Amino acid sequence: MNETAAVPTAPLRARAEIDLGALRANVRALRARLKGGAALMAVVKSDAYGHGAVPCARAALDAGATWLGTATPEEALALRAAGLPGRIMCWLWVPGGPWREAIEAGLDVSVSGMWALREVTDAARAAGRRARVQLKADTGLGRNGCQPGDWPELVAEALKAESEGLIEVTGLWSHFACADEPGHPSITAQLDRFREMTAYAEERGLRPEVRHIANSPATLTLPETHFDLVRTGIAMYGVSPSPELGTPADFGLRPVMTLRASLALVKRVPGGHGVSYGHHYTTPGETTLGLVPVGYADGIPRHASGTGPVLVDGKWRTVAGRVAMDQFVVDLGGDEPAPGTGAVLFGPGDAGEPTAEDWAQACGTIAYEIVTRIGTRVPRVHLNGEEEG
Repeated sequence: MNETAAVPTAPLRARAEIDLGALRANVRALRARLKGGAALMAVVKSDAYGHGAVPCARAALDAGATWLGTATPEEALALRAAGLPGRIMCWLWVPGGPWREAIEAGLDVSVSGMWALREVTDAARAAGRRARVQLKADTGLGRNGCQPGDWPELVAEALKAESEGLIEVTGLWSHFACADEPGHPSITAQLDRFREMTAYAEERGLRPEVRHIANSPATLTLPETHFDLVRTGIAMYGVSPSPELGTPADFGLRPVMTLRASLALVKRVPGGHGVSYGHHYTTPGETTLGLVPVGYADGIPRHASGTGPVLVDGKWRTVAGRVAMDQFVVDLGGDEPAPGTGAVLFGPGDAGEPTAEDWAQACGTIAYEIVTRIGTRVPRVHLNGEEEG
């Protein structure tokens, strides 16, 4: 469910509560860090990192974000179809993509090479409307973006398309490889190259509305990278881009998602009892087991087998044995909470519950993956959807 809703009174198998009040506060905290009048793009790709794209986009705009960003054009078109106004940018294109639809929806589209420029200009001719195009420079990440050696040709052809009234180059942009690693030498190298590539384009006549390279970690720690616009993804959802940079609280941010489930069963078992597939956990003595009815089909990492933390009845428990497709077990150590008792997998940590970062550490991954992978079987319950006052 992707609309604002109250917390259900009846127990649910599982739900992800999304605190839109926290998201708005996070956007304001991030905006307060911006230097030189930079604007903020709220990145809501991958269903807003698992939080629900449309309600999160609306909340971010309410809090002062002036751009929305997605990876795929389909994600951006869905936002526009839902009535989201203003600037929306999308950047992950493949040949044959919905260029004309994007142009007609007034989206900003990213171009990293000549094939994409050709396709967008053809679509602009067909639509009879100028395309809003942002040229992406590969300054060292090595993913999407135009290599420095190919940049002169791309800039020249973009200028030609502008002169023909087919496109408007609205932005020049890039992306950091290691902004979440303080002091990494690639940061300075990429920033220098970005300045060189944007200067080249501007010297030849491009007049972009925005230049942008800063992602969440750069927004938080590298004010010299803010330029005209920053793109905040994970930080907007109250998750730190890296434990090395600091906790969410260190940056005045609050986690937005709380993942809850209800115990489906509590039962006594003897010592030596195997638990879940492969019996990788065996009870050390007589105890009680609690069944948490979510599994890897819901986005609970199988790598959390034997390590994932869960708050049940006020105490931290650990996943006992393997995480299965639809369920996992925790050893309750003899405590006997009733079936239906809440289990909190992660949240802000206020009530002693684990955080997404705790799960990331338990699984050897990053907190981005923990929140983004929560599946569609888990309903999103959006709280605090309306601004007060």
